[in-house]
Amino acid sequence: MASLNVGNLGEYLREQRRNAQLSLRQLADAAGVSNPYLSQIERGLRKPSAEVLQQVAKALRISAETLYVRAGILDAERDRDEVETRAVILADPSLNERQKQVLLQVYESFRKENGFGIGAPAEDEDEDEPDRAGDVDEDTGGTAVRGTRTADGSDTDAGPRRTAG
Repeated sequence: MASLNVGNLGEYLREQRRNAQLSLRQLADAAGVSNPYLSQIERGLRKPSAEVLQQVAKALRISAETLYVRAGILDAERDRDEVETRAVILADPSLNERQKQVLLQVYESFRKENGFGIGAPAEDEDEDEPDRAGDVDEDTGGTAVRGTRTADGSDTDAGPRRTAG
């Protein structure tokens, strides 16, 4: 594992916080960390854990993987393409959160199909959970679409249909 470059991380976090127009206190509250601790991270005095970085990334609405690379937790050379692709998808303001997650699932599916390792799963993914509307079926590449409910509560379609993805 590479050594942590917390100075670079701190500068980057400060820049992202300012771009998001958040005060240090607001970001600390949103990330669930103390104000002094976040200040020390920004000044390069503390080495945050991957969990703290994930919380901060979520509060800033940026890629946790980008922060992991900046902190030296992920190998930048090996993971750069995947991290950059995921970061661009997650940062796209024209997509809602669900669309971003579906797009990341498709991306990971294609990477897996082409023999590349899979990154960390998206936050709301659950392998045992049944397909939901809009989920990508990794076996067929199609999108699961569920029927709608009628006024009496019955389904218009008993099961998922597959549409070309």
